[in-house]
Amino acid sequence: MPADSKREVGRRIATIRHARRMTQAHLARTAYLSLAMIKGIERGARAPSDDSLECIAAALGVDPGRLATGDTIALSRIGTAIPAISASIAGYDIPMGPPRRTLAELHAAADEAVDWRLAAQYTRIARAAPTLLGEALCSLHHATGRDRQQAARLLVGIARAADAVAYKYGHHDLSARLIELMRWAARQAEDPLVEASTAYVRTETFFAARAHAPGLRALEQAIDATPPPSGREAHAVLGALHMRAAVIAGRADDASAADLHLAEARRLSNHVPESQYQGTAFGPDSVRIHEVSVAVSLGSDHVGRALDVASEWTPPDDLPAERQSSFWIELSRAQLWAGLIDDAWESLQVARLVAPQHTRGHPWARETAATLRRLRRADAEDLTAFAEWIGAV
Repeated sequence: MPADSKREVGRRIATIRHARRMTQAHLARTAYLSLAMIKGIERGARAPSDDSLECIAAALGVDPGRLATGDTIALSRIGTAIPAISASIAGYDIPMGPPRRTLAELHAAADEAVDWRLAAQYTRIARAAPTLLGEALCSLHHATGRDRQQAARLLVGIARAADAVAYKYGHHDLSARLIELMRWAARQAEDPLVEASTAYVRTETFFAARAHAPGLRALEQAIDATPPPSGREAHAVLGALHMRAAVIAGRADDASAADLHLAEARRLSNHVPESQYQGTAFGPDSVRIHEVSVAVSLGSDHVGRALDVASEWTPPDDLPAERQSSFWIELSRAQLWAGLIDDAWESLQVARLVAPQHTRGHPWARETAATLRRLRRADAEDLTAFAEWIGAV
């Protein structure tokens, strides 16, 4: 049951429903719940179960955390899914099957999983990932020719979605296994851009191990192996590698390499509109967000660079929720270092509003919340509730 009162949860559901111009009957049909239940929840007479809350959130197109700030859906769903995800890839090189879905059906499901990842909808990924991974592996083992290459590309995208769940929630061993699965599948896709996008994700392994210098070298090798860009997709994939290299160079305290890679990412972003390429958001807005990331990665002496970006620009609403949330989390860290306590607290709240599951799983958000709770006295009750929600106390 949510930590909020039944009336608060009901009010939030009604507010978002009105904003979506949905009737209670429409919401009930879309959420596969009875009209009487929707009416009772909105009046505050009934408390939704975790399953009902997730159905309502899906129907409204929002994260469950927007409806019940103390909900435990993400943690319980993901905790249940992790062993199933692990089991689904244990025998990835052993042919099973035949596949139950056509490649076209699997393609649609993979695209949906990518959308969920970019929107930080990790509970949806967790629920679907074990089955999707198993079916993608079956398709790859039974396909031939170009169909096999397509199946390999789909498996990369699905494994990356599952990896987002594992990595964000601290299951780094499983994340590393999923990344190795991606690398295995990427080689069979016979597409250098797929291999480059996999190298981008592989950086998580180096972040988790704090092996930043080897991680930078691995990305630079991937950059060298990527063909010269000849179109939007190629420009974006190469630019994303430089963007990622800039961040890990900052973590390695290599300011000159960070600036060099950031400048190259900025140059390449001038050739493409902001969009999703090979599963990664890239373009001028993403590069700006990474300017903040690089500044924060380099440490408190570079805090001014992050604040300068934020003083004249904030992420537009059409950027993926995960990327927007990262901006606010990293900006909050910079504001804390600069002594801007109120601003840091406000940025954390924005991050949570944009992508609750991403914020809750982010270690820097947790660290900043814990520090703010020690330093701040005003609004102590709200801050304590936030710190408890994010696991900082």
